[in-house]
Amino acid sequence: MTTESVWLTTAALQRLRDELADLTARAELTDVQRARVAELKALLATANAASKPDDGLVEPGMRVTVRFDDDGTVAEFVLGSRSLLGLDQSLDVAVYSPESPLGAAIDGKYVGDSATVAAPVGDRTLTIVAATPVA
Repeated sequence: MTTESVWLTTAALQRLRDELADLTARAELTDVQRARVAELKALLATANAASKPDDGLVEPGMRVTVRFDDDGTVAEFVLGSRSLLGLDQSLDVAVYSPESPLGAAIDGKYVGDSATVAAPVGDRTLTIVAATPVA
């Protein structure tokens, strides 16, 4: 059985480590706190804060820019876990998970590739303009 790693920024990873250290330093824990300790340990066991290569591949840990073909609008965001990257206050753009319609449409593609994403207003085609590692 392989466990997929979860990409985090170094700041988000540190916040999780700090939370775990705070909880484990307490003399007594509630059932909810014990469950959180177990959750944090499991998450940290699969956490990956390594820098991604700057090879144009769209994957978690990349800042992505896309252009929608129908109207030319541009969107910039980070691909990754919304809840975990929300721990990093330095991120200045939206975060989309790889499981979201947009994330699923572009995950694994390269700069210059096109993708179609299901949107509430109907399918939209986009082109990946840039994909660079989150610093």
